Amino acid sequence: MPCSVGRIAKSASEIRLFRQSANSYGGKVFLHPMRTTKKSRRNKTTGQDDPSSADFLFLSHKKNAIRSSKRTKKLPQLHSQVVAKHHPNLPTSDMGSYGDDVIVADNEHLLTSTQHPFRHSISFIPSTTAQCHASSLLLLDGGDVLCAWFGGSQEGRKDISIYTSRLSSASTRCSGAQQVTFDGKKSEQNPVLFKTPTGEIWLLYTSQNAGDQDSAVVKRQISRDEGRTWSSSTVLFSDPGTFIRQPMIVLDNGDWLLPIFRCRTEPGTRWIGNDDISAVRVTSDQGRTWTEREVPNSFGAVHMQVQRLKDGSYLALFRSRWADYIYLATSPNALDWTEPRPTSLPNPNASICFDVLPSGRVLVVYNDSSRADAIGQREGLYDDVKAEGDDRQNQRSMHGGRQAFWGAPRAPLCLAWSDDDGGTWNSRVLEEGDGYCMTNNSEQKLNRELSYPSMVLSPDGVVHIAFTFWRQRIKYVRLLPEDIAA
Repeated sequence: MPCSVGRIAKSASEIRLFRQSANSYGGKVFLHPMRTTKKSRRNKTTGQDDPSSADFLFLSHKKNAIRSSKRTKKLPQLHSQVVAKHHPNLPTSDMGSYGDDVIVADNEHLLTSTQHPFRHSISFIPSTTAQCHASSLLLLDGGDVLCAWFGGSQEGRKDISIYTSRLSSASTRCSGAQQVTFDGKKSEQNPVLFKTPTGEIWLLYTSQNAGDQDSAVVKRQISRDEGRTWSSSTVLFSDPGTFIRQPMIVLDNGDWLLPIFRCRTEPGTRWIGNDDISAVRVTSDQGRTWTEREVPNSFGAVHMQVQRLKDGSYLALFRSRWADYIYLATSPNALDWTEPRPTSLPNPNASICFDVLPSGRVLVVYNDSSRADAIGQREGLYDDVKAEGDDRQNQRSMHGGRQAFWGAPRAPLCLAWSDDDGGTWNSRVLEEGDGYCMTNNSEQKLNRELSYPSMVLSPDGVVHIAFTFWRQRIKYVRLLPEDIAA
């Protein structure tokens, strides 16, 4: 494997110790070979992997361990001893408590195939910051894939900026991270990439004061060389509280449509997300002027993504501030929308993405979790970067007493598909984990969410996915048509 998460074991006895420790603390153990040059062998008698034939990783599902850190004090000691013995160059002092696993890299930026949990190719995109989050993918001419995300110390701080990297179709390695925004006073978040019909690439992103999403404006930078260099920034939407996450699409008549949501709160109160609402903004003159159409009764339904179905109508899927389900709306023209209604797919108040395959199948990447899986509730998204002396009250509950729910686990990350335009769904796990996100802290490696996927389709049927890995890295996944069919 090019990059894996967990603890390294070199012998059968160490694996048994890991298993015993994990079982004592309510964990589960998964074993994966560390090196593709030395494959593990299956014992024909026991049916188990033979530990003597390869290095293995200790991976644990820590849902129970989160509740009681006192019961897990011996685990990091054990892990650190094993790693220090066999891999003295690894930073064992940074391992933290049980669950704060380090990322162990072996050619981690190289695109390499894996079989777990099913066949696909993976790579970690290079980064230079403690936190990486909210990636956006764009397919370029010639098959290159451009990725943008925001990075810095932590979401809501003024060092949060937009970064990009490129995976060339002729290479198996992503380029180094390139910082492309430099405000230094605002938290610049949620990049969205869009290639215009004339070939320009637009980078749209939000710019806000600290954790006040109701202060956000949308900025734009333009590249005329396939994302290698960028213009200075201009403000595209100046009305405070305008937020974006999902890509722009071109309608049949040539108009451009951008889904937005508005972060609203009462004057003098702190934004929590209790009154957010979705809309679409449309331009007929390449972005010089815009009109807005609100999605009716879309309170709490945000991160709207719009795709054209095979019959020519439009489907929208939404993240839920209530951390219950993914919501769905339909439209004949992408302008006039039905009221969003819940699907059967859960949602933990985290972003999703979807696209429509040439067959008409709807493919979604999402977290198969909700508030029903939560071990606690956060005050809000920015509760751990609140400025000293900020004594504002949180905004009041709205819409029948409903409140935005923060802290539901953002894992596992799953693929779901529907062959009836979102009426019914099947799903499978793409990435396993406990999804702990009761904090956004990446500097101390406390967050373990697998979230915020972005997806693009190649003309040859290849599916490209990027997502947040523990808010420390952006992970890239490539699925071939036969991988999806399997």
